[in-house]
Amino acid sequence: MKLIELRHPFFRPRWRRVAVTVVCLGWSVVEFSGDNTFWGMLFGAIGLLCLYEFFIVYDEANYTEPDKEDDP
Repeated sequence: MKLIELRHPFFRPRWRRVAVTVVCLGWSVVEFSGDNTFWGMLFGAIGLLCLYEFFIVYDEANYTEPDKEDDP
């Protein structure tokens, strides 16, 4: 399991993807306004990663749960 798993079925609804992206980018602005460059860069990078994964290269198939086969 990755530390930041962006291709998880939790993120299938659009509102969740939008909320996570907006919160990360918004928090980046808050940190930059408080002269906290490190945290601003960190949350900005995470927000841009979310923007890229959730909206630019988005593929619905990545967010569906894998079919579970019944083993006898």
